[in-house]
Amino acid sequence: MKYGFLILVSMMITVGSMSAQVISELPPFERAVSVIRYFEGMHSAKHYPYVGYGHKVQPGENLSRNMTEEEADRLLRSDLRKLCKIFSGYGQDSLLLATLAYNVGAYRLLGYGDRPRSRLVKMLDEGDRNIYREYITFRKYKGKVIPSLELRRRMEIELLYIP
Repeated sequence: MKYGFLILVSMMITVGSMSAQVISELPPFERAVSVIRYFEGMHSAKHYPYVGYGHKVQPGENLSRNMTEEEADRLLRSDLRKLCKIFSGYGQDSLLLATLAYNVGAYRLLGYGDRPRSRLVKMLDEGDRNIYREYITFRKYKGKVIPSLELRRRMEIELLYIP
């Protein structure tokens, strides 16, 4: 990992009272939670059906439009654990894929209906772990590169990828 980049990351991402701790020293799951919390931000009632840190309310879920940060953190961790379980077959890459899926959706990575598996997942399926360039391609919205998404992907891969 690039030392300067980690200092930038640790300055940008704070985890409650641990803000002085270098983010790279946290356990991987906590790093993922920190990155998601930082980039998603706390969604207010005006962002409904998105609540907490980017959770989309599903039919049958009864979630408050104005949840507390504690409730949002529990929901984020629960969602991330579910995604880790979905990607558990990818071993050391499961947390990285789950973190990406939290933002783009598991269906975009694994395929669904007419949507094929992503090139990223195909590369990992073939044993090719040289994924940096492919991972960073998930930085666009409506075909346009979004600088904040590019920064998010760089942080995710720097903090969560195990070479």
